[in-house]
Amino acid sequence: MDAGNKNATPAKSLRELSITGKKTFVVVREWILIALGLFMYAFAWKALLLPYQITAGGATGVAALVYYATGIPMFAIYMAINAVLLFVAIRVIGWQFSFRTIVGVGILTFFLSVIPEFELGFFVSETEGFMATVLGGLLMGTGIGLVFLNNGSSGGTDIIAKIVNKYRNITPGRALLYTDVLIISSSYFLEFGSIEKIVYGLTTLAISTIAVDMVINGVRQSVQFFIFSKNYDEIATRINIDMHRGVTVLDGMGWYSKEPMKVITVVVRKNESIHVFRIVKEIDPNAFISQSSVIGVYGEGFDVIKSK
Repeated sequence: MDAGNKNATPAKSLRELSITGKKTFVVVREWILIALGLFMYAFAWKALLLPYQITAGGATGVAALVYYATGIPMFAIYMAINAVLLFVAIRVIGWQFSFRTIVGVGILTFFLSVIPEFELGFFVSETEGFMATVLGGLLMGTGIGLVFLNNGSSGGTDIIAKIVNKYRNITPGRALLYTDVLIISSSYFLEFGSIEKIVYGLTTLAISTIAVDMVINGVRQSVQFFIFSKNYDEIATRINIDMHRGVTVLDGMGWYSKEPMKVITVVVRKNESIHVFRIVKEIDPNAFISQSSVIGVYGEGFDVIKSK
């Protein structure tokens, strides 16, 4: 009995170490991707938007407006705005939301301070403000998409949206939209302000929003398979072993033949679907397969179940 316990303890410890190691890897990977996304966001401002005096939304948009008007460095204004907003957020919402936001604000402030303002002359000429708008929106949206995908935050109007949503029946998305449109429209009152600049800013906002959705939905999009095959056991085992995905085998009956059959159902990421087809084709080229997109998948191996 004692010997059994002695043998079991090291195995349990190894299992716990393995789980801890995986969790650490996930956290480190998240922060690396958050930092990459924030770098892309800061680079879009310094190389594409600021040189052409284009305004976007968020706290960075306000910081850009103050920079255009006074020449005060953008990172200093951005940090000051978020310091006030974070102080309010900690008191109103609590630390749970604020911790990652504080780190995200710190990382973005650092990148805005060290990346110099310059023009991407080999991509955008001095007169192609609209091209700078398109490329800037794409780069900003991709960067913020990476941040959101890894549970990060860049602060700014995100904080305002959270606070408004707590006390008013206004969704965070709508609060963000109202705030961003107001910020962009304010550029009209600056010395260089014009309807054209407002259109550029709104275009940047629209493109970055689409890019955010593409990044998030492109990675999280999942598909569901129903596979009808006599070799269901081999196929199910291969999907389990090769793809590390859970498989469910259902009992069915062909209504025309009145013969019982097994139906494999499995949900995978969209980019994994080609692997499913290869496995099925290798084992049973005559299998019948139904593939469909699913709106959301939550649980083991997919998104975390969320509730309001």
